[in-house]
This record gives sequence, structure tokens and C-alpha cells, in this order.
Amino acid sequence: MPDPCPICDDTGLKLAVRADGERYAQPCECRSRLRAERLLRQSAIPRRYEHCTLESYEPGFNRADQSLATACMMAKRFVAAYPVTTEGRGLLLTGRMGVGKTHLAVGVLQALILEKGVRGLFCDYRELLKRIQESYNPRVAATELQILAPVFEAEVLLLDELGAQKPTDWVWDTVALILNTRYNDKRTTLITTNYPNAPAAGARQDQGAVDRAAREETLGDRIGERMRSRLAEMCVELEMRGEDMRQTVKRARFG
Repeated sequence: MPDPCPICDDTGLKLAVRADGERYAQPCECRSRLRAERLLRQSAIPRRYEHCTLESYEPGFNRADQSLATACMMAKRFVAAYPVTTEGRGLLLTGRMGVGKTHLAVGVLQALILEKGVRGLFCDYRELLKRIQESYNPRVAATELQILAPVFEAEVLLLDELGAQKPTDWVWDTVALILNTRYNDKRTTLITTNYPNAPAAGARQDQGAVDRAAREETLGDRIGERMRSRLAEMCVELEMRGEDMRQTVKRARFG
């Protein structure tokens, strides 16, 4: 347990004195710190990512693609602009595995909580769908609505690894429900995905594009073209290119 605040003894109020000598209570500086700590706990950021901040994201390592530094700069600008000029729009971070999408997205979420006092929530896409499916079991106490309510209502939602679940009609309907609800309520959504933000194979016109889609699935393939189009209205895309940083670091450490 941390030591109590030496000024207010964790009451959140401290005594101050006016010019005429009258004493009065005013909020202690620790109140905002305690509130931020509470909001961080409620955000459900996994322990694996608790260290991820905008300051700890390092896009300037050897041979790093310039897009990583650009994404980091845009992420910091987004935090500074929130919520006045962001107007409910979020960020869509796209790129291969290991380029740091989740680190950067968690960094944005933590900064918004600490600097702007937002109520944020981290959701793993696959885990969320699994919990919703389990709610259909009559022996499970939680209902689908109870699971989705925090997702709908979070001021800022981080949806990690969108598209990672094998697409089915039920998956598409669930994604549509989440994204459309947040879109209609003008709530900010941060999204990461390993799939390129490109149309589904069936939406392409030229045969060459269709052949390429057979080799590499797109976000349109994974969540449906309608929802990919919706994301264009909801989020600003930050495309992050380059090698898997985890492998790069491993090679540098043991090579």
C-alpha cells in the first residue's frame, strides 16, 4: 500500500487560508492522481502492456521504417487535440505483427486517461467475442448486453487485433453492432489490426487484385466491406510498416 498523502492524509481535501485569515478546504493535488490511478485500473489494460506509453515507444531504432516515427508523432498530436478537434474520430493502426501497434495504441489510451481524465477500456477482439459467445450458455451468469455495455459506453475504447477471429455471419453482425453503436454515439475508438486496410476480394474489379487477395487477406475480408467503410468515417488510419521489432531486437541481442 502506498503511503498516505502527507498533505491531506488521502482525504482529497487540504486546508488553505484566505488573505483575511479565514480557513477553507480545497481539492488536494493528490485527488487527480488518485482518480487517474483508479481510471487506469478500470481500463483493464493487460499487465503485459502496462509499461506501454508514448514516451517509451521508440520508432528510431536501426533500419526502422519512417512510418513508425510518423505514426508516433500523429498519435501524440491526437492526444493533444482530444476531444476538441478530434470530434469523436479515433485511430486505426494497421501493419504487420510486431511493428508496435498495440504499444502505440495503449500509449494513446494511457495518455488520454492521465492527461484528459477519460474513462477508457482495453478489449482484446478475440477475447471479447469469446465472452459474448459464452454468455449464450444458460449456466453463465453474464448476459450479452452486460458484456457489451462497457464496450458501448467507454469514452475511449481500444479494440486490439480487429479481424483476428475467423469471419462468420455472427462475427460480422457483432462487429457491426459494436462499431455502429459507437459511431452513432460519437464515441472515440482506437483500433489495431494486422490486416491491410484494403477492400475484400469480392469488392475488387481487376483480376490482378483478386489474385493478390488470394495470397493475403485484407481487413475487408475479415470484417466485411460495409464495416471497413464505416471505419473510414470513424478513424484516421496510421499505417505502420517495417519488420517485426520483436525479432529485430532478438537478433540484435543474441546475434
